[in-house]
Amino acid sequence: MPTQRATQRRIKHSYIVRQKGVCGGKPIIAGTRIRVSQIATYYEKMGYQPDDIVRMHPQLTLAQVHDALSYYYDHIEEIDRQIAEERRLIEEMKQGYVSVLEQKDGGNSHLR
Repeated sequence: MPTQRATQRRIKHSYIVRQKGVCGGKPIIAGTRIRVSQIATYYEKMGYQPDDIVRMHPQLTLAQVHDALSYYYDHIEEIDRQIAEERRLIEEMKQGYVSVLEQKDGGNSHLR
């Protein structure tokens, strides 16, 4: 009798691919550069519904968005690690730059 994990590995996500050299080999919606982690973030973290996501990305179909979410739930630990790594990278990049407003007032914006 197959285990739940073995069953999950056999689930086919028709709209999700990994391509070497595209988005670091992370799972994306086929024919796009939209990562599964982006769709998961929109839905789980930002509260957008699948219809909202399609409106933001009209090149996507509702089926593609739902398949990305299904893939996310089947690989939640992996995708959540990717999301956390992307956030860390963004924070590191932010620390290396001074905002335009800070440059204009010499970094004294915190005094106001």
